[in-house]
Amino acid sequence: MMWDVKPYCGGETRLVKCFMGASHNFERNLLKCAWSQDEKFVTAGSADRTVNVWDSESGELRHRLGGHQGSVNETSICGSLIASGSSDRTVVVGMLE
Repeated sequence: MMWDVKPYCGGETRLVKCFMGASHNFERNLLKCAWSQDEKFVTAGSADRTVNVWDSESGELRHRLGGHQGSVNETSICGSLIASGSSDRTVVVGMLE
């Protein structure tokens, strides 16, 4: 979810957008979100060993990236490169689009 974090919203809703599509429950928590520098994408690592990538404008889940054997604890986007670090002690680097 994307929230308006202004100190006072004047009674308006603070929820701006929901990013849907990632399956998660008690065993598959979403971990450590990150925004791309151009703010086009938002990512979250997951305990289900994937990286979820959403389009920040539409809220649509664009990619579900695998490759890890443990929970993904960190994600980062720099330009079209995405990197993810996992509890399996590996870093996976790939390209978006």
